[in-house]
Amino acid sequence: MAKAQITTESGTKVTIEGDPEEVAILIKRFDKAASMASVPVRTSRSIGRAGPQDRILALLAAGFFKMPQGLGAIRSALEQQGHFYPVTTLSPVLLRLVRSRNLRRIKENNVWSYVQP
Repeated sequence: MAKAQITTESGTKVTIEGDPEEVAILIKRFDKAASMASVPVRTSRSIGRAGPQDRILALLAAGFFKMPQGLGAIRSALEQQGHFYPVTTLSPVLLRLVRSRNLRRIKENNVWSYVQP
């Protein structure tokens, strides 16, 4: 009967007992798991998915915000491109873009309009 003791990166000690083949297989699994733990995980941003903020920034780059645009007009422009977002999703995104100074907002007749700075 073979016996092996493994210490993980977190300091956990694991003792394995069994046939030499079984111990060898488990040691390979531990090595594989340790090497996979060091591989960075890709997030949705790194994959290339565009969210509402990216799509609104694309509208900004295309010159859509040269004239003041209301929330409904922004939603319609995104829908024409095939991207459907509820107003409750777009509103915080637009406010975030205003705070980061990518957009400005103007209040006209108690309605906010967004325009490029």
